[in-house]
Amino acid sequence: MKKIYLSISVTFLFAATAFAQYDNNPGSNHGNKFEQLGTMISDPNMYRSASGAPGPKYWQQRADYEINANLNDDKQRLDGTETVTYYNNSPDPLTYLWLQLDENQHRKDSQGSTTGESKMQDKMSLRQLQSIMGNNLDLGDHILSVKDANGNNIPFTINETMMRLEMPKMLLPGEKFKFKVAWYYNISDRLTIGGRGGYEYFPEDKNYLYTMSQWYPRMAVYSDFQGWQNKQFIGSGEFALAFGNFKVNINVPADHIVGATGLCQNYSQVLSTAQLKRWNQAQNTKEPIEIITLNEVQQAMKGHAKARKTWVYAAENVRDFAWVSSRRIVWDGMSTQIEGGKKVMAMSYYGPEAYPLYHRYSTKVVTHTLKVYSAHTFPYPYPSAISVEASNGMEYPMICFNYGRTEKDGTYSEATKNGMIGVITHEVGHNFFPMIVNSDERQWTWMDEGLNTFCQFLAEQDWDNNFPSQRGPAYKIADYMKLPKNELEPIMTNSENIVRFGPNAYAKPATALNILRETVMGRKLFDYAFKTYAQRWAFKHPTPADFFRTMEDASAVDLDWFWRGWFYGTDPVDISLDSVKLYTLNTKNPEINAQADRAQFDRNLQSITMQRNREAGTRFAVEADSSLKDFYSKFDRFAATPLTKESYQAMYNALSPEEKNFYESKNYFYQLTLSNKGGLVMPVILEWTYTDGTKETERISAYIWRKNEQKITKVFAKTKEVKSIKLDPYRETGDIDEDNNNWPHTLTPTRFELFKQQTLPRGATSGANPMQQSIKKQP
Repeated sequence: MKKIYLSISVTFLFAATAFAQYDNNPGSNHGNKFEQLGTMISDPNMYRSASGAPGPKYWQQRADYEINANLNDDKQRLDGTETVTYYNNSPDPLTYLWLQLDENQHRKDSQGSTTGESKMQDKMSLRQLQSIMGNNLDLGDHILSVKDANGNNIPFTINETMMRLEMPKMLLPGEKFKFKVAWYYNISDRLTIGGRGGYEYFPEDKNYLYTMSQWYPRMAVYSDFQGWQNKQFIGSGEFALAFGNFKVNINVPADHIVGATGLCQNYSQVLSTAQLKRWNQAQNTKEPIEIITLNEVQQAMKGHAKARKTWVYAAENVRDFAWVSSRRIVWDGMSTQIEGGKKVMAMSYYGPEAYPLYHRYSTKVVTHTLKVYSAHTFPYPYPSAISVEASNGMEYPMICFNYGRTEKDGTYSEATKNGMIGVITHEVGHNFFPMIVNSDERQWTWMDEGLNTFCQFLAEQDWDNNFPSQRGPAYKIADYMKLPKNELEPIMTNSENIVRFGPNAYAKPATALNILRETVMGRKLFDYAFKTYAQRWAFKHPTPADFFRTMEDASAVDLDWFWRGWFYGTDPVDISLDSVKLYTLNTKNPEINAQADRAQFDRNLQSITMQRNREAGTRFAVEADSSLKDFYSKFDRFAATPLTKESYQAMYNALSPEEKNFYESKNYFYQLTLSNKGGLVMPVILEWTYTDGTKETERISAYIWRKNEQKITKVFAKTKEVKSIKLDPYRETGDIDEDNNNWPHTLTPTRFELFKQQTLPRGATSGANPMQQSIKKQP
């Protein structure tokens, strides 16, 4: 090991020894964590530039729909016909088209049903048992016919959840093809069969709530990077869809209220005079107005209209269409102005059981979400945004389904309120990712859920800085990342192969982006790059490479090490503060050094025997017999002498003015040794607490690990004496072991309960928290 001396003219100015210099030979401590991603991501081309932007020849397909839907409220059946106009904007001739039949997932023999694992438990829900037993229901899409514009039959083949249409002739680049599909399906019970769309039955008033999604045959995406995205819909991997324009006629019982993607074209025909007046008022108000009131809903729930109405909706440049229909939903709305954008109608649809929460919060949360997301991406471009209470969570353009019901007496817990605010924020936020920034959810869930969860965290913290966000704060991912390696997989994992879906697809990427913003890049650089990505890929189909490249291209920050570690790896963060050494200047002044030298001499003489002799009151011989004492018994070996004073003065006089200035200043040199126990390289963040009570935070780039990924040593010069040092003081890196982050070492306390088991009432559990059980918040 080499040694160097930091000297001022003379080499004996520093006490003790020298500083250990890093050995430049990387050896086994040097890996590939800082190498470029290279072939791990796709090569740039004329369709996708090396900068991460769409290339000069970027293209994407388009599909327009005209749909007629008929909802049978007595038989829970949907009948539909659709005319699809498909535009081939690609440079490729197409001989067949692929459509998605997502309702086929509900068939008893579907791939999702047969390949899912199952296990018996002590307590089983009806839905769990139903998934094991299967069902004898007639579920899935029934395709009645597929015809071209001239009425000729088009041959088709159904493979699970995908349907291939054989083209009557090759569809050349720049051409379009129009065809018509007639179909029906029996709507399934969301709460027992599962799935994203379906109905919920309310036995107390014998009414249904229909949340209609994945309800029509939808064009699959044909792209430059993978051709047809025709991977089967098993359940976890969601959807890849083309943009287009929709005109949808929805025929329902006359006492139903319908909310949907886009804008209704015939409110004057489907609303009463009073309701239409309230709708017009809501477009110019700053507070939500009930367009369909609670009283009207309670009256409608008592009837069952035989007459029918058709609601007409139109939507432009959307990738999907969803809707809700029921006679038991309150509808409120208000207008909101998005900065840099247009006026947007924020609206909510909810049943009486959600009224206390949704009436107060839902539409205002919708408004808040649109504003925060718009500030971080692009102005919200659509005319409306709807939150529907439907005891679940799922998203579609301009409409989403959430939960948030109260107790029967109208009370609710704080957890229910915060959960409702969080899920509305999340699902409304999906309008941006992936409804507009249209990533492939079936392949990369994180590009949809991870980016949206990150923005959700920003919106929640803007709602209330003390909001208990479940995903986003770095320390909350630590428990997941400390799991055994065989239970982890990279973020860059296909959606259907993810074992721990929530942590992997939602929490970890959201945490990673929060760390990028707060710790690695800083807010200014990150926000500019993130907004650049969103604006580049709005209404387009981005891939992970486009995101990675744009974030670097727009910030001038090399982030390949970050993508490699957080997105392609499973290593956790665990940086350990192994040792701290203090180096101070040896002044060579005998009068100053005497006290320190004397103390060091005394420490060298200490032993347990000496300590116990003193405690025992031993009468030492040299103290009992004074004749045993001589000159050395009283001699102060550390006292300054004329010779040592003269030597010191000569040394001092030889110093230059600059050296004297340094000499007379008070400096402390702290040599820290840190090790990377987890494997994931991260910035080093140090909090210094000084003996005068002040604190200082110091941030060091992750590139300090670039030549030795296992262990680093660094010296810090301070002008004040340090009392303690703490690594990652704000818990911003996701460190899985915080017990090795402190000097002097401190233990993190963990609470336990003391109780007498025999005093527990029958049926009680020791883990119950009486505060959580009893606190209710009045609406």
